[in-house]
Amino acid sequence: MSIVRIPSDDRSSDLGSVTCSLIGSVEAGSYQSCALTYTAGFSGIDDTGSLKFVMRYATDAGVPQFHASGAPNYTTAVASNGAHLQVRYDVKDNQRPWGKTIHVKVLQGYLRAGDTITLTLGDRVEGSPGWRMQTFLEETLEIRVLLDRYATYVYERLPESPTFRIVAGQPTRLVAVAPTLSEPGSDIVVRTRLEDVWGNPAAEPKTLIHSGFGDPGAYTISVTDEQTELQTETNPILVGVNDGYGRYWADLHGQSEETIGTNSIDDYFRFGRDNAFLDACAHQGNDFQITDAFWDKIQQTTGEFNQPGKFVTFPGWEWSGNTGLGGDRNVLFREEGGIISRSSRALVAADEAANPCSETVEELFDRLENCGREVMMFAHVGGRFADLERHREGLETAVEVHSAWGTFEWMLEDAFRRGYRMAIVANSDGHKGRPGASHPGASTFGSYGGLTCILAEKLDRESVWQAYRSRRVYATTGARIHLDVTAQQPQNGSAAEFDIPMGAVIEVADDAVPVLRVQVEGTAAIERVEIRNAMTVLKTVRPYTTADLANRLKIQWQGATVRGRGRQVVWDGGLRIVGNSIANFQPINFLNHEKQCNQLTSSRIGWQSLTTGGLAGVILELEHAEAGQLIVETKQTNFTATIAGLGIRGRSFDLGGVGKQISAFRLPPAGGTRSVAFDYEPTESDLQIGDNPLYVHVVQEDGHRAWSSPIYVVRK
Repeated sequence: MSIVRIPSDDRSSDLGSVTCSLIGSVEAGSYQSCALTYTAGFSGIDDTGSLKFVMRYATDAGVPQFHASGAPNYTTAVASNGAHLQVRYDVKDNQRPWGKTIHVKVLQGYLRAGDTITLTLGDRVEGSPGWRMQTFLEETLEIRVLLDRYATYVYERLPESPTFRIVAGQPTRLVAVAPTLSEPGSDIVVRTRLEDVWGNPAAEPKTLIHSGFGDPGAYTISVTDEQTELQTETNPILVGVNDGYGRYWADLHGQSEETIGTNSIDDYFRFGRDNAFLDACAHQGNDFQITDAFWDKIQQTTGEFNQPGKFVTFPGWEWSGNTGLGGDRNVLFREEGGIISRSSRALVAADEAANPCSETVEELFDRLENCGREVMMFAHVGGRFADLERHREGLETAVEVHSAWGTFEWMLEDAFRRGYRMAIVANSDGHKGRPGASHPGASTFGSYGGLTCILAEKLDRESVWQAYRSRRVYATTGARIHLDVTAQQPQNGSAAEFDIPMGAVIEVADDAVPVLRVQVEGTAAIERVEIRNAMTVLKTVRPYTTADLANRLKIQWQGATVRGRGRQVVWDGGLRIVGNSIANFQPINFLNHEKQCNQLTSSRIGWQSLTTGGLAGVILELEHAEAGQLIVETKQTNFTATIAGLGIRGRSFDLGGVGKQISAFRLPPAGGTRSVAFDYEPTESDLQIGDNPLYVHVVQEDGHRAWSSPIYVVRK
């Protein structure tokens, strides 16, 4: 790895200077031409010396390319004195978080003082549309310039870097959020935000007051923005539910620019509260980038933003140990004053990080159990993944099933197989400064960030903390789906109340079984609801039957290549309909606007798509319900099926990897029900001796999903 030094003496002008043609504000995701002109200082640059133009890991600006002059992101480098330049790009050619690097080496020549090198990102001279800008907002997008003037591969950072501001584009979407629960006749506060095409807030959020509903039931509120005339509806609102618990929404996992994310930690919490309308939030920076001073800042910030009854925050950090040493864990404290014990000091100096490191997750478990503070941990998957063979009961309380990185049901399988009692949660692990509304943009993140719904008595630290500790939480892929799962204790005589919440433990005799009560209010039509015992599906409930199937067909692909980095699966391809035609189509989870799904002809659809554990797909509306054949061709597999032969379950093809699968099946007419409610009584054969983690998995037509935390039925 190259060495980077920051000049501290008065000869820093020897390094030269750099100017940038982009100044002021630039629209997110727009195409621009950005000329960076480096002027050599007193020392110049020797033969085989070089420059690095580096950006943060989090940026998803277009990847520079140097050969296709008419294509996006075409990049050129020219020396004013005619020296030959070698140019390359590497996503990790500099110290984290400033990894994304354009490397410009001087060959067959050298630079004297005053000579220039002009690097043009998005050179339009031969027809390129330009360089596609970062898709998310940033107050100061910085391009750092590092210089190896002596050809020693020792780099010095120029004291001043070009910066410009990334701002939102025009509003294209309206989002409206209401409380999940309300009392009959009570006013309902509805908060709205406008988003641009990349999910950035495109105006100041607004607050509306609705007069509420008089009768118990499930409702939504339709909202129109008067300025843009964009329309939407709120999440489901349950009126008259009185089980002793509120429903609060949380994202407890993300980073800011002080580590590997974007914008400041204050901006991070402000966005979660004021734009994403979260009820609870936490910050999780990589520990090996957190100095003692920044750990103090994290705690100061959570203390300032915590407002009981309005917005709950928790201090914490991410233990970022190598997978072979235990893998990623989120560490959360109930109050400020907790310790930080890093996995390493990889990016902090010893005098900036005084506390002893925990080099293995077992050392971490021991230190946290003896730190004198209330603390809990979540196992999760990021670049690294948590090794759940290594676990501490009572300390590690939850598994993160979904984040912007993807969906990771195999983590649940790891936990259940080992008999752990864990809550199921979802967060964003966002790096774009948008907790609670974390769109993936155009980067390697493959999914919209997740949310956790908390069943807590009040919105304060004590109640929310207790709900997590009691596993009284459920996970979604980011939609505010209402999911209620309760059980009744088996008993002789009169029926018991359904008053046992998710997360509870029930002990039953050998011949006794509990009854589960399930209620789902979705944000889109419900495709199916599964009752599971660990990973075994005991029952699938669909709100339609085979007789209801219509002229709609769903093709869906999902999964990952491996558990760790490099998990992306490329599904580029398309489909053809023979003997029928396509009247309409609906893309599912095409969240990266550079990878889209398009109708090419009346019988063909084409797409570019990747998954990182989550799912994507397309719903077709056909001219005729059962006529013709479906032909699907992707980079992963091809298959042909008769449409009439695709029933309610359809056909699925397992393709190895980690849950890598493609499937096709038929659907009922559009506008299906969003409400499902039923009771389920397991049979004796459904329950094994010992722990039985019974939970509910919800799948909507639009691809959003939810997982309740299990009710652990212990059969003696």
